[in-house]
Amino acid sequence: MKKVLFVLISLLALVSLFVVVGFTQARGQFPRMYDTKTVETVVGEIVSITQVSRGQGQGGMHFDLKTDKETIAVHLGPTWYLNEQGLKLEAKDKVEVKGSRVTLNNKAVILAAEVKMTDKIIKLRDENGLPLWRGSGRRRGCCP
Repeated sequence: MKKVLFVLISLLALVSLFVVVGFTQARGQFPRMYDTKTVETVVGEIVSITQVSRGQGQGGMHFDLKTDKETIAVHLGPTWYLNEQGLKLEAKDKVEVKGSRVTLNNKAVILAAEVKMTDKIIKLRDENGLPLWRGSGRRRGCCP
């Protein structure tokens, strides 16, 4: 009887572990920050562009955008995805960004869903704020 009870408890613990691991992977390692309730569109000129490296092939691109009201950081997404989309940005480019205004490290930032340039529109997230690079990027060590 003790063996049967031990086996049942062990199986229950194993199943619970798989459920927790699956849930964590489905949500990514970090909580979602994109908030569809704070989506706005900003227009301005790119002041500077930053490539961010997180090691092991992970990295992303941010830029500072000077609008009529402020200069705000815009977070785009993983560099490999931006390259696949043909995104080429330079300082002084004029762009329109649609995205979610959130607070990161006590500073306002825009998590971009779409970037409009003179000749191109780059989609980065769907209407629910989910990154378009998810799934395909997992094999490349992509960001959540």
